[in-house]
Amino acid sequence: MRFAMRALLLSVLVGALSLVFSVDAQAEYKIGVLAKRGAITCMEEWDATAKYLSEKLGTEFAIIPLKFEAIEPAVKEGTVDFLLVNSAFYVEMEKKYGMYAVASLVNSIAGKAVKDFAGVVFVKNDSSIQELSQLKGKQFMCVQFSSFGGCQMAQRLLLENGIDPKKDFSAFLEGGTHDNVVLAVKNGSVDAGTVRSDTLERMAEEGKIEISEFRILHKMEDDFPFLHSTQLYPEWPMAATAKTDKALAEKVAEALMAMPADSAAAKSAKIAGWAKPMGYDSVVECLKSIKYGIFAQ
Repeated sequence: MRFAMRALLLSVLVGALSLVFSVDAQAEYKIGVLAKRGAITCMEEWDATAKYLSEKLGTEFAIIPLKFEAIEPAVKEGTVDFLLVNSAFYVEMEKKYGMYAVASLVNSIAGKAVKDFAGVVFVKNDSSIQELSQLKGKQFMCVQFSSFGGCQMAQRLLLENGIDPKKDFSAFLEGGTHDNVVLAVKNGSVDAGTVRSDTLERMAEEGKIEISEFRILHKMEDDFPFLHSTQLYPEWPMAATAKTDKALAEKVAEALMAMPADSAAAKSAKIAGWAKPMGYDSVVECLKSIKYGIFAQ
């Protein structure tokens, strides 16, 4: 009986996955999205954007959730037409594969629109760690070494404050997703962690954590509405691959920038909409300062 039930569940799962991939295969254009909080959350947030573009442009778009390590292969192998990723991935893909930004995400909290984001470094509220210098010798978790808001921004901040994450931590770990990092700090699995700004607020809204459970290190006091420890950098761009038809890319840009803040697509993604592409020099400067990837030289 138990074997039969497992077999039934497996067949249902395989059928569901086959349906998803068949829909993606039928879509004329594919948007690869960095699934920073996992594939399920990615689809919940961005599937409505694909539907919005499909309706506006009269052709089928589909969201393809991508893990951090799947970004470059997707571009290199030409399996996506557009890419929605963090700003660091974008400048790297621009330099290596000729991608170009068509629009920039405008984030939102409490009705306030913001075009930048940052990194936040945090510990449990009852931790003895009060400042960055006390992180030496501790276990520190980032999202992924290739995560801009969830690692690289904080890495630059730490280096500027005399801490080399690769040498000065007892362990420098990757959590895989932003949620994993937050929960690892909450549960005491690591001493401290870093995620992109808005992660703590989003998880609090979802009832997964309480903001009061954490202490922010090097807390910045400015007009930016999300908790953060680092300087601000331009938000995620929507980018087109070099092979994508430029006329189509222009239509996608126009449709995104015309997206109403009260549309289903904007609400699902928890954004205010889209704006013209921003300048990404500060992102390149950050990657050069931490000697990352193609910008290490």
